Amino acid sequence: MTRTRIAALSFVLAISAAAAFAQQPAAPAAGGRAGGPGRGRPPLFFKEEWKQTEKGGEHPVTPAEALSNPNLELKLYGPAAKEFLMTGSAGDENNPTHLWTGMCTSPCAATLRDKANMVDLSGLARIKWNTKMSGFHQVRPLIKLADGTYLVGDKADGSSTDWLWSEISFADVKWLRVDIATGVTKGNFVASPDLTKVDEVGYIDLLPGSGHGPGGWSDVAQIEVYGRPVPR
Repeated sequence: MTRTRIAALSFVLAISAAAAFAQQPAAPAAGGRAGGPGRGRPPLFFKEEWKQTEKGGEHPVTPAEALSNPNLELKLYGPAAKEFLMTGSAGDENNPTHLWTGMCTSPCAATLRDKANMVDLSGLARIKWNTKMSGFHQVRPLIKLADGTYLVGDKADGSSTDWLWSEISFADVKWLRVDIATGVTKGNFVASPDLTKVDEVGYIDLLPGSGHGPGGWSDVAQIEVYGRPVPR
């Protein structure tokens, strides 16, 4: 092959390589992902492990005394909210301190509210919790928006075998309005709710409890919420 032909072939190959490189998708920005918000995973917004009383054992939940995180407020909802019980022991993996819905005769819900900040749950925000269930019970994410609207998610968690940590990404959730006084869902799925300013975050068990023993109830121990703080 002559030097002229070799030079021409090298030029064609160089042009082809440059064209192929130009067609490659741009790399995501640091901390982001292609097609995502570009801000990466949000930090831990709050964590709650519940605080057992000195006497311990099983007893009604007192919101002002049940929290280990002083920056939070506990809100209990539903006709049977007063029937929420706390039980378990701190540091016991087989029976951690937790809220129990076994005595709830109707849907029960619990949310946590940061005193200084709302939370941005858009993008890659998520909730993580340690739960155990009996029967067909599951817990679903429950949020209160800045305008006072309560929404319950279509995603649910709950292991009936043992305590299990699990996560739900809010980006994967479809939301229904819920009448917080009755625990009953209303209407159709809400299209694109504004999750950038959320006032309260927690969970709801939409089924009544069956009392002590196996049958139907939910246990919720530690809760972690990952999102970006928004000053009140």
